[in-house]
Amino acid sequence: MQSTINQAPEPQQFDFFSWLEKILNSSLFNLGDNKLTLGLILTLIISFTLLFILAEWLRRFLVNKILTRYHMTLGTRQSIGTMVKYLLVFAGVFSILQTNGIDLSAFGVLAGAIGVGIGFGLQNVTNNFISGLIILFERPIKIGDRIEVGNVNGDVVKISARSTMIVTNDNITIIVPNSQFIDSEVINWSHSDRMVRFNFPVGVAYKEDPEKVRQILLEVANSNPGVLNHPESDVLFEEYGDNSINFNLRVWTSEYINKPKVLKSQLYFEIFKKFKENDVEIPFPQRDLHLRSGFENFKI
Repeated sequence: MQSTINQAPEPQQFDFFSWLEKILNSSLFNLGDNKLTLGLILTLIISFTLLFILAEWLRRFLVNKILTRYHMTLGTRQSIGTMVKYLLVFAGVFSILQTNGIDLSAFGVLAGAIGVGIGFGLQNVTNNFISGLIILFERPIKIGDRIEVGNVNGDVVKISARSTMIVTNDNITIIVPNSQFIDSEVINWSHSDRMVRFNFPVGVAYKEDPEKVRQILLEVANSNPGVLNHPESDVLFEEYGDNSINFNLRVWTSEYINKPKVLKSQLYFEIFKKFKENDVEIPFPQRDLHLRSGFENFKI
């Protein structure tokens, strides 16, 4: 008689890939007719990350490689590169969503909620973003410009979607919201070119010859390497002051557009030296005191 031996069932092997597929395909929540799964969310995150990396790489390649062939200024190249980046990101986001089967109409309610949020809490962000687009298209300022807005005076080093970075002469970076460049008065010292004229007042005593003073001032200006020869410097006889006759030395420069006080100091040092060599008197405030009455009975 044959005996039967009961064999234990073999243990099932753990299938990691099946388990991973099940996890990735598990629905987290529904958005309209679409089911958002963990795998879909990971796919979107990876796709958006690659999109932003590609857009930034293309912007740099366009600015530093392609547009340099057309002899454009750095500010123009940066503006074109930034606009191309925004367009690529905008088109890429919609393309990724459509490719992954997400119906954009399902975001209608979400878009409405975001619109309400923009209307209340994100007004400044939206204003700055739109102002940034206006700056990029109209280009009232560009990278490399010397500007003055409010109490901020410096060079533009970066224009982004929300704000603009300005570096002052003290190497301090100030981040200015883009809306200030649209709503406020902006002085652009280098909008057309980096050549500006500075005015430096000079006063001398009444006994001095104005023509002699004029020649000394022009000699000082023309000997300074930071002053341009064309257009030429000139001197204006401004006024007869209380204690001096006042002149205005006007010089053109492109080198000292971001540091006018340095040029002013150089010229004033040299003017003082030349005045001393030529015995030109620099006046000081004077007041004449006339005692007309009330001292008749005063005795020392």
